[in-house]
Amino acid sequence: MFEEIYKKYWQKIFRLCMGYVNDRSLAKDLAQETFIVVLKKLPEFRNESKIDTWIFRIASNICLRQIERQKRYPKGNFPANLAEDDQASMEPKIKFLYQCISELPEMDRIIISLELEDVKQADIAHIVGLSSSNVRVKIHRIKEKLRIKFRGYGE
Repeated sequence: MFEEIYKKYWQKIFRLCMGYVNDRSLAKDLAQETFIVVLKKLPEFRNESKIDTWIFRIASNICLRQIERQKRYPKGNFPANLAEDDQASMEPKIKFLYQCISELPEMDRIIISLELEDVKQADIAHIVGLSSSNVRVKIHRIKEKLRIKFRGYGE
């Protein structure tokens, strides 16, 4: 069962982590840490929510803890850009999108990263602890912020 979950959700969790930290190496570590927790806690999963909601919640919590550690114990500059060798392999617009997302406030990064992974808005609300209507409004506002940033793309 775990192998199926890992195969099905690895890319989504990795992209979610990228939305938080905008660093491929760190995102891989955070995604891996997520699946270690999933493996350990899977027998305790009670099906009170969908499995993907549960996994996204675990990943979000792990990413938030990492961001908090970075704030408390900074090791120089926290990467605002992707690593040089990673940049060459990603399409420029995708790089720019991750850059824009990384500049958003913490809660906005969480919400838009989940939205980009096609997590239902009701599930996002459950993950972040907001009402569904509040999440809908936030997604609209975040997308508008990103649209404005993209107008300046390539300038």
